[in-house]
Amino acid sequence: MPRLAPSMLVALLLLSCTRVETGPGSAVRHGETLNVAEAGATNTLNPILATQQFEVQAEAFAMDPLVATDPEGRDVPILAAQVPTLENGGISRDGLAITYRLRHGVAWQDGAPFTSHDVAFTWRAIMSPYTNVATRHGYDQVARVETPDAYTAIFHLKRPFAPAVHTLFAHSDSPIFIMPAHLLERYHDLNNVPFNSMPIGTGPYRVVRWVRGDRIEYEANEHYFLGKPHIARVVLHYIPDENTIVNEMRTHEIDWFVQASPRVYPQLKGIAGVDVRLVPFNGFDSIIINTRRAPLSDVRLRHAIDLAIDKPLLTHEVAYDTTLPATEDLPSFMWAFNPHAGTAKRNLPAAKALLEQAGWHLGPDGVRSNGARRLSIGLAFRSDSLTDRNRGVVIASMLRDAGFDVQLKGYTTALLYAAPSGGGILSGGNYDAGLQTWYAGVDPDDSSQLLCDQIPPGGYNWSRICDPSLDAAEKTALAHYDIPTRKRAYQRVQDILASAAPEVYLWWPRQIEAVSSDLQNFRPNGIVESWNAYTWSFAGAERK
Repeated sequence: MPRLAPSMLVALLLLSCTRVETGPGSAVRHGETLNVAEAGATNTLNPILATQQFEVQAEAFAMDPLVATDPEGRDVPILAAQVPTLENGGISRDGLAITYRLRHGVAWQDGAPFTSHDVAFTWRAIMSPYTNVATRHGYDQVARVETPDAYTAIFHLKRPFAPAVHTLFAHSDSPIFIMPAHLLERYHDLNNVPFNSMPIGTGPYRVVRWVRGDRIEYEANEHYFLGKPHIARVVLHYIPDENTIVNEMRTHEIDWFVQASPRVYPQLKGIAGVDVRLVPFNGFDSIIINTRRAPLSDVRLRHAIDLAIDKPLLTHEVAYDTTLPATEDLPSFMWAFNPHAGTAKRNLPAAKALLEQAGWHLGPDGVRSNGARRLSIGLAFRSDSLTDRNRGVVIASMLRDAGFDVQLKGYTTALLYAAPSGGGILSGGNYDAGLQTWYAGVDPDDSSQLLCDQIPPGGYNWSRICDPSLDAAEKTALAHYDIPTRKRAYQRVQDILASAAPEVYLWWPRQIEAVSSDLQNFRPNGIVESWNAYTWSFAGAERK
């Protein structure tokens, strides 16, 4: 998602080194509280309504998936007792049934027992036409969920769906956690219910207070089924200014700066007692193009944009080499990567030639026109992201070299990535081109961004590309569980993307994780960084 980033969308964890004020008249000893800060404000704590990555991070402290992923990309059963496979019979031989054996002894944070009924309910809630869910991708491949007993949930699929185990309540491109049926099934819809602000989950921490626009406070779930968390409290703060966060890391008021932007990477590297890691993950930053809006509905103009951009220079000047120049959407470390699709090299003469061929001729002011129309396009970006602001200026300059007049149009992260019902700029198609960050899951499945039936409000196909050959390749990849067949299909997908150019893939990001050297067992997986938060602890006797 525009792990939402679409997306890069930032979440940060703070820890006091002396005493930290967490509310009027309250203070805690060093080591008892892990404070979390995010650069974007959370809109909801309901996982089926979330559209941004930092919302997922906020939810993950309190809620659980069926299956998580470790930093090596291996599946980890959480609410599931084991990961379904063909070998253990969890995936049927015809690929049409996925059986989850659930853990015994799991309780919701209000003491109610967790059962298969909760799994079936959460699927029904996602599929309800009355709730404004962000995406139903993958879940819409399920015909029904059968619950023969309290600890078995069987997903009967409409057709084989290879990414099922990595999509259904797992660490996918849009992670969704299980919700409590006993609290929510009485509602007609879940658009505006108390749970969205004060959720009850099965997770290692429970939400005790949310001061909107300021902070979310959590306390350890002493009865967490995987073990009582070592850290007593978590406070997630909204701090929109990264300079403030960096300064607080210098004074060791902050222990973990999650997904710091590239611009502060050089500063973070110089802070004593802070480890800075570059964590690879399946994701990309791109210029997403509205393929249904002229003049960029002409594929030649989209290719010209791609060829006019110097991606290696962009990653160096704007991202301080924390990212890698991209060719297409799948990063080079992924097993489905196509090394022959797309390019990261600039070819300005070729870009100019394409524009001439399309009838756009250079004017005396350096901007091209086609008759009475100037080659002027809007480039939407996140106004609350300095990285976006900086790269928008650099990209506009590069495109000006080819004859484009780029008008930079800034929007808040929340508005740029909002759902269509919330007036989202990208999802609503109210843009020419836009800077986007996309966080995907462990599986190379990218169909939620590319299939014709995923055009909003059906999904995340914000470019509105609809190509029968692309659909066919995606459906082949989705219908076969064997890796060789899927790899061939995804290589075909990337060839088609290189030809159709619904997006210009700029770079493959790496998560910049700046963390106190005292925080133990911190193992970010590139998807949901706090997947093992219940095991975290602080070094030193004073932090026990």
